[in-house]
Amino acid sequence: QVLLVESGGGLVQAGGSLRLSCAASGRTFSGYVMGWFRQVPGKERDFVGAIRWSTGSTYYADSVKGRFTISRDNAKNTVYLQMNSLKPEDTASYYCAAAAGVIIPTAPARYKTWGPGTQVTVSS
Repeated sequence: QVLLVESGGGLVQAGGSLRLSCAASGRTFSGYVMGWFRQVPGKERDFVGAIRWSTGSTYYADSVKGRFTISRDNAKNTVYLQMNSLKPEDTASYYCAAAAGVIIPTAPARYKTWGPGTQVTVSS
């Protein structure tokens, strides 16, 4: 059974930083893309960024480019989302997800496995 579990969310002041973790289990993810999404109540789930597990190459949404960084630790089977220079508009529930293949999709429907999410709140 494939499982993804996010952690590291919390309350932070604007300008601060948080690092989210996504612990993956149940299979090897070398042929997968691991994505990060976020969602606020009443709105669609938005793509934040993703990483190809095999190569470590990344792709980011324009809204977070230069502030957020995605990385992975093969030994720990964990993907990270380092968030710097946080803004109140970054407040959301953050989800990690897995998609088979090497092309990085931005549509949530392309990701078949999801974690339960972790809340990030940025105060002004």
